[in-house]
Amino acid sequence: MQPYSKFVELSLTPYAAALLGREQFMDMGIREMWPQIPRIAGPAYTVSCAPGDNLMLHAAIYRAEPGSVIVVKAGDVDYAMSGGNVCATAQKRGIAGFVIDGVIRDVAEVRELKFPVFARGAMPIPGKKQGPGTLQTTIICGGVQVEAGDIVVADEEGIGVIPAVQQESVWEIAKRRADKDAARSLHEWETEHRAKGEKNLKESGFGG
Repeated sequence: MQPYSKFVELSLTPYAAALLGREQFMDMGIREMWPQIPRIAGPAYTVSCAPGDNLMLHAAIYRAEPGSVIVVKAGDVDYAMSGGNVCATAQKRGIAGFVIDGVIRDVAEVRELKFPVFARGAMPIPGKKQGPGTLQTTIICGGVQVEAGDIVVADEEGIGVIPAVQQESVWEIAKRRADKDAARSLHEWETEHRAKGEKNLKESGFGG
């Protein structure tokens, strides 16, 4: 099993979320582009594009390794970074999905393909293919710094970025928490939850 594939089995919320902190989660404006999208996880292949241009994303789909999540910092939200054919080609080449701080087009085609794309929305006008741009450099996507090779986990709950050096420790702790919750009944959870809540209320001075 590849190190990152384990994260597909775990919901990042609430387990790993508490470990990573808010600064490792992209803002809520980047969201799933079709309903009931599956969770994806994989090493980030980072892309930065110039305003109005999508050349480097088109280059990335032929360079990223299978299983990669292509993470894109678009130059604007006025021109689409990708469309149906780009997504179909990426899917054919084994790319896990796209996370784009920008917009796409051909949403119906992407939905029919069931190719996972997270973006800010849709725009029918395609970008040009002139550059400049970068591949595999540090980018800011959704307010989060992403390095090439960081583990990106994305689902309908949000998009987390796990620094490559922390991937094993985050997964191990998250897995222990998930296993603990799975072993508890709702009654046990409720009892513990109520006791903690009452303790916190008392410590805060609440007298109700």
